[in-house]
Amino acid sequence: MKTIKYILIIITFCTVTSCKKDFIQGNPQGQLTEEQLTNQDGVEGLLTGAYALLNGNLNGTWGNYGAAPSQWLFGEVASDNAHKGSGSGDQPNMDAIQQHAPTSTNDNISNIWDRCFEGIQRCNSTLKILAALQGGSSSEPKFSDQRAKEIAGEARLLRGHYYFFLVRVFKSVPYVTEATTEQAIPNQQDIYPNIVADLEVAVANLGTAKPKGQIGRVDKYIAQAYLGKVLLYQKKYTEAYAQLNAVITAKPALASLPFTDNFDISKENGPESIFAVQHAVGTDGTGGDNGNVGDMLNFPHNVACCGFFQPSIDLANSFKVDAAGLPLLDGSYRTQPYLSDFGKTPAEKLTYEVNTALSFDPRIDYTLGRRGVEYRKGYGVMTGDPWVRGLAYAGPFVAVKNVLDADQVASGTAPGNPNVTGLNVNLIRLADVYLMAAECAVETGSIGRAMDLVNFVRARAASLPPKMTAKGVPAAAYKVSQYTSFPNAEYARTAVRFERRIELALEGHRFFDLVRWNIVKPTLESYYGFEGNYTNYLKGITIEPRDSYFPLPQNQIDRSRGILTQSPGY
Repeated sequence: MKTIKYILIIITFCTVTSCKKDFIQGNPQGQLTEEQLTNQDGVEGLLTGAYALLNGNLNGTWGNYGAAPSQWLFGEVASDNAHKGSGSGDQPNMDAIQQHAPTSTNDNISNIWDRCFEGIQRCNSTLKILAALQGGSSSEPKFSDQRAKEIAGEARLLRGHYYFFLVRVFKSVPYVTEATTEQAIPNQQDIYPNIVADLEVAVANLGTAKPKGQIGRVDKYIAQAYLGKVLLYQKKYTEAYAQLNAVITAKPALASLPFTDNFDISKENGPESIFAVQHAVGTDGTGGDNGNVGDMLNFPHNVACCGFFQPSIDLANSFKVDAAGLPLLDGSYRTQPYLSDFGKTPAEKLTYEVNTALSFDPRIDYTLGRRGVEYRKGYGVMTGDPWVRGLAYAGPFVAVKNVLDADQVASGTAPGNPNVTGLNVNLIRLADVYLMAAECAVETGSIGRAMDLVNFVRARAASLPPKMTAKGVPAAAYKVSQYTSFPNAEYARTAVRFERRIELALEGHRFFDLVRWNIVKPTLESYYGFEGNYTNYLKGITIEPRDSYFPLPQNQIDRSRGILTQSPGY
């Protein structure tokens, strides 16, 4: 198990901006004065606190779901990839997000707002005290110019990250820096240029080696990948491609990096992991506070609590391939849909066997569990009903990527709390960078390069070993082939987008991709028309212009006394 030396959940280094939950108003709260913090230990401690919020935990292990770094709720459940799971009466505020009917008092919305702004305040405190130390007349030793630049790069990258999480969910958010003195800030400005500026500083200030030799800290490659991502969201494709391609060039070939290492606690922080939130349990003295608390509900019902986060039927079928081993880009994967044992009578389930003749991309069984198919190491074959908390409510499939192998549970989970794991969450991994670069290539006319990048991802997928049935035979007619042609830009665009869906499924990207592609309404309404045939509560949902974003928390609007403006439509 890794040791994390820089993450602390309980932060004792507070300044006028670093410890208030409500950044909009309120008296300064703190345990140490700025003067006491203006030294190297104070600055390093503040920076440690800025890293600490990456796992979304501010007040204990339970209740951090909206702020989960995996973004399973806003990025996946709000999309066509996943159901909330569990049962209809469990966490109704999550149902509201799934059905795009949230109110401004939804606790998941407040959750991500509070955690991200707390992270931002800690970044601002770091930058403010760093400037005071380096530029003041204190007798305290100053940092070397190199370390001071590095700290500024770390803090500004983290601040850019927290703002990026906020702007994707809310669109209109106030921008607060270490120089801000106002108690209330309006939220009408476009803050993407501010995020870009932070990330550009990070690219300039950070080296390729990890600061202080600590694996979980940010470096130049993370800054370049993140800057490329944010530029892509702004449709600045040429600039984005330059940053993303620099990362691709510096890293090993994707095909040499096992897909499964990304979801294996014993293999994390490997070459494909660009930016990962570091999680640890047991060995750091905090119990589960530094663990993956945001995903603690998201386990098959027979593995751990609580049966949430179930892959959709539509996602399962999207892994179908044609006779040539290529995805069904025209949507025909919904024809004669594969339902596992969903809808079968108890008597029929007694004799159920998986249809091994179906043609699937092998990534299906490394992304979701389906009845009759080998699950993760040590759990055997997924047996259906016992694994699913609410089969009729959320369908027959369960998530895989966030679950530890059975032999890793004892050492990889919090003492007395097996649903809090030490598994890292990859915010950006190399396959994501390849596919973002492919998207840039399509939009700048380099269709051949886009096809090559997609094929690199597919070549790696083709090397996945087949999953087996209880009878020891391959659980599908697995096949992944290379594209031989992208005949035009529209075909290339569709292929790249489809590859993003199946490669990065359940990793927090999908809804935000739909938003930036401006296809939320047609995609989700089509999905609800299909999925609603099996999960009634999704039938007939329509998408309005407001539904690309979520409402600002009402308590923040109230406290701002009219300065903050609610998102249109809410």
